[in-house]
Amino acid sequence: MMNRMQKGAPLALAVLLTMPHGANAQMVAPSMATSSKVVTRQLAAPTAKSDEVFGSLAAVRQLPNGSVLVNDQTRKRVLLLDKDLKLVSVVADSTPLTNSAYGARPGGLIPYRGDSTLFVDPASLSMLVIDPNGKLGRTMAAPRPGDVNFLTGGLQGNPGFDAKGRLIYRTREPLRFGAGQAMQAPPDSSALVRFDLAARKLDTVGFFKIAKQNINMTRDDAGNVTGVSVLSNPLPVLDEWVVMSDGTVAFVRGRDYHVDFVGPTGDVSKAEKIPYDWQRMTDDDKTAFLDSSRVALDKLRAANIPAATALASDKPMSATDSASARAKSMVMGGGSGEIAMTMTMRSGPGGVTTTGGMSGNMVVSPITMVPISELPDYKPVFGAGAVRADMDGRIWVRTIPTKATTGGASYDVIDHNGKLVDRVQVPVGTTIAGFGEGGVVYLGFRDEAGIHLQKSVLK
Repeated sequence: MMNRMQKGAPLALAVLLTMPHGANAQMVAPSMATSSKVVTRQLAAPTAKSDEVFGSLAAVRQLPNGSVLVNDQTRKRVLLLDKDLKLVSVVADSTPLTNSAYGARPGGLIPYRGDSTLFVDPASLSMLVIDPNGKLGRTMAAPRPGDVNFLTGGLQGNPGFDAKGRLIYRTREPLRFGAGQAMQAPPDSSALVRFDLAARKLDTVGFFKIAKQNINMTRDDAGNVTGVSVLSNPLPVLDEWVVMSDGTVAFVRGRDYHVDFVGPTGDVSKAEKIPYDWQRMTDDDKTAFLDSSRVALDKLRAANIPAATALASDKPMSATDSASARAKSMVMGGGSGEIAMTMTMRSGPGGVTTTGGMSGNMVVSPITMVPISELPDYKPVFGAGAVRADMDGRIWVRTIPTKATTGGASYDVIDHNGKLVDRVQVPVGTTIAGFGEGGVVYLGFRDEAGIHLQKSVLK
C-alpha cells in the first residue's frame, strides 16, 4: 500500500499493537524445498498512467467494465477512474454534511456482490453500497463495533466475501489488564472470522500467527499511564491470509512456507511446501541485522519521517527497512517520543479491558530490540502485509530480499493449488495497489507531484 502517515489516528494504541515483536519459535528448515525451475521475470511496461495525484492508494477495485474505484485514505476520498485511469467522478470526499461525505476517519473499500462495492465508514459504524456507476446507495450496519477498524485494509489484511456471501476479516482480542492493572501478555495469534450480514452471525474461520508484542506501561501514583515501552523483534516469523477471487480463504504459513486453503463449508486442504532458497542467519548476521534495524529506526525518528511513506519507498524494502518503518509508525510523535493516546477502561471478568481513549501526552520510550536468541535461524520469506490475492485465482507474496538488488520488489505467484507458478519483479519505485482480471496489475508510483496509479498486464 502506498500511504502517508495519517495524523491524529483514531486509536494510536491499536496502531502500536501492529508492531513486530518476539517471534519466540526458532525457525528451522528441514526437508524444505530449496530450488525451483521458476525464474523471476519483469512485469511489463505500464499501459496507462493516471494524471490524478493521490495522497494514498489504500485500495484499488476494478469493475467489470474496466473502470476502477480508488480509496485515498489520506485525502479522505473515493474516486472513480475509467479503464485508461482518467478521472470520471468523485464518489466520496471530505466535504462534510453531504450525501457523499467520506467520513472523519480512514475508510475501507471491499468488493461486494456482482459489480457493487462496500465503503466502510468506521466513524458511523456503517457500510455504504457503491453501484458500478460510482453512486452511493443503501447503508447497512457494520459487524461488531469493536471490529470496524479491521475492515479498512492495510496491515490488518484485506477483507472479502466467501462463496456463501459471508464477510471475511481478522479480529483481535482487546488489551486486558490483570491485578494491579498490569498488562497481560498479548497473544501470538489472531482469529480470522466470517460474518453473515443477514443473520448477523459470526464464527471463526481459523487462526494465524501474528507478530507478538511485549509492551510495558508505567504509571504515576494515581494509577494513570504515563509511558509506554516496546521490545521489538524486527524479523518475526508470521502467517498472512487472503480471500481469493472465488471466496476461498488462504492462510500462507511463514514457518515452512505453504498454503492452507479453507472452503465455504470449512474444509481445509494443506498444500505442499513452496520451493524457496532459505537464508540461514548466523549469530553475527543476527547481531548485524539488529544493529542496522536500530540505526534505521533512529534515523526515521530523528527525521520525523512518516513510516507509511517509508513503507511506500522508491526502492525495494529490505526486512530492516520494513521493520524500522513499521516501528516508526508506532512512534507517532517522531523524535520527541511524545504521543497523544486515548484509552478508557472498564472492569470486567479477569481484570480491565481497554475500549477506547487515554488522553494527554504519553511518552513512548525508544524502541529496544530483542536479544539475538529471539531472531529466527532462517530469514523469513515475507513480512506483515506482504500477501495479496489477484482476480485470477492466484496469491502474490512479496518476498524479503535475501541479497542486494537494484530492481523493484519481487513476488512469488502461487496458484489455487498452492503451487509456485511465477516469480515477478515490479519496477523500481512501485508498489502493487490492486489487481484486475486477465493479469492486470495496478501499481502506485511517486513523483514530485505525489502518488499516481499505473496499470500493467502480466503476460
